[in-house]
Amino acid sequence: MTAAKIKASIHKIVDAYKSKLSAYHDDVFQTTPPIAGWSYSEVYTHIFDSSLLSLIALERAAQGKGEDKSTHFVVKLILLLGTLPPAKKYQVPKRLADRVKKISRTEALDFILEFEKALDDNYPLLSTANANCKTKHPRLGYLNAKQWLRFIEIHLKHHLKQLERIEKSFQA
Repeated sequence: MTAAKIKASIHKIVDAYKSKLSAYHDDVFQTTPPIAGWSYSEVYTHIFDSSLLSLIALERAAQGKGEDKSTHFVVKLILLLGTLPPAKKYQVPKRLADRVKKISRTEALDFILEFEKALDDNYPLLSTANANCKTKHPRLGYLNAKQWLRFIEIHLKHHLKQLERIEKSFQA
C-alpha cells in the first residue's frame, strides 16, 4: 500500500473518531463503561497521544536519526495484513499507560486536530526517507518511517473497535 493511500485511510479513520466524539454525551464521555477498562475519554487520550508519539518516531526515522535494524517477520506480517493479532487484551507499556487521563470532549477534539496537523506536516518526509533507518517501537521493535505510518493506521483502527465495544456495553 502506498503512503498516500495509508494517509488517506488514516484521515478517514480520524473522521470516524470525530463523528463518534460528536455523538457522545458529556456525562458519559468520562464514565468508566460497564465492561470496565478505559472510558471513551481515556481511549481518545491514549490513541491520539500515542499517535503523536508515533509521528515523532516517524519523523526521526525519516530524518535519518534511527538505526539500520531489521524488522521482525511477524511485525512485517502485521503491517501487511493491517491488523493486530487477536488477543484478549493488549497490555499498554507502562510509560504510555501513565500518560492516559480523562479529558473533555473539547480537549479530545483539540488532540485530534493536533494529530491531523502533525500528520500533514510530517507526511512529506516520507518521500525521502531511507527505508533502512528505523526507530524502536516499544512492542513491535524497529520500524522505518513508512512502517510507522502503517502502524498508526492499524492502531487507530484497533481502538475504533474498542470504542464500539464500549458503546455496546452502555447500550446493554
